[in-house]
Amino acid sequence: MPFELVPAGTTYDFIGKRAITAGLSIALLVASLVAVAVNGVKLGIDFQGGTEMQVLFEPGAAIQESAIRMVIGECGITDSSVVRYGETDAEEFLIRFRPDAISGNAGDGCKLTPEQVIALEEAAQAGGGGGDEGEKGETIDKLTYALGNSIGALTVQRVEFVGPRVGAELRGSALRSLGVATLLILVYIAFRFSARFAPGAIIALIHDISITAGIFVILGLEFDLRVLAALLAIIGYSLNDTIIIYDRIRENMAIRTTVDLADVLNQSVNQTLARTILTSGTTLVAVISLWALGGEVIRPFAIAMTIGIVVGTYSSIFIASPTLLFLENQFGTPHVASSTAVAANPDAAFTVRRDAPARSPKPTGKKSGSQKKKRTGKGKRRV
Repeated sequence: MPFELVPAGTTYDFIGKRAITAGLSIALLVASLVAVAVNGVKLGIDFQGGTEMQVLFEPGAAIQESAIRMVIGECGITDSSVVRYGETDAEEFLIRFRPDAISGNAGDGCKLTPEQVIALEEAAQAGGGGGDEGEKGETIDKLTYALGNSIGALTVQRVEFVGPRVGAELRGSALRSLGVATLLILVYIAFRFSARFAPGAIIALIHDISITAGIFVILGLEFDLRVLAALLAIIGYSLNDTIIIYDRIRENMAIRTTVDLADVLNQSVNQTLARTILTSGTTLVAVISLWALGGEVIRPFAIAMTIGIVVGTYSSIFIASPTLLFLENQFGTPHVASSTAVAANPDAAFTVRRDAPARSPKPTGKKSGSQKKKRTGKGKRRV
């Protein structure tokens, strides 16, 4: 006997739980809004601006991120991010800090030789004096000297600076990309199925993005381009799961034209449940592996994807389908259509009265000669 993850004939009432799941979603959205109002949104360097510095230390030294962070703090830079590249014993690190984290004061603990201090002063004078240290390079030179003196010899692999204006442009581009993706999905759903399918899919996508971003705010995690890439991937993933369920709903509506719509939706979700579990489960295993083993560089992407897969699977079952039911109950046109007409025109499936039996067709045969009526006089008929 073959193994079945979900036995045939399973009739779990997913649609009947729509009030509970709607309350859960609303609670998460409200908690997200409260977190945004209280804690604010923590933007990364990509969106807020700042400096990114990648350094490689000489092999052989056991270097910890905390030691690098301590040296950076002693040099007047607060709230910096230090991420190790590669394995736990790798000597390559990515240092990131925002412009407002630079105090401009090296501090007594910043280990600089007199020659290095003179070199920094000469560089500042050559650059016109004052100004933004991160932009001009004095901060990078200061950190290079201090890290070399405190930890060991190093090589600066690359330095990137993102100005506030560029960060604002990236924020605008990120929001536009999410909006354009959502609009194109709306057009695709309306073309592929019916215009009445589209609102449910779009509401589910907005639900997924909002809750994923809200959980990031609640946890105090940082938004950057990696998280944006994850959000765009979540849109595609959640849509794929919703499309599978919608396609089965359309097939069942073409066959079962005298059945209550809620029963058709439940049957469709149950029929695709095994596929949903397997797809979501295998994808979840992959992103959790990235989260655990991929290192700090890929971890924000993996965290966002993990949250998005769980929320996206949930919304495909408990948000998209109940939304379709709600719209049909509110705006659907109740009349009877034959299964042949529904199969030929999927839009007709939405105007079938689910609680009414199909009418029998009227006979269209010609009357026999004995049934013909004959006139026998004024106003009189004889059969």
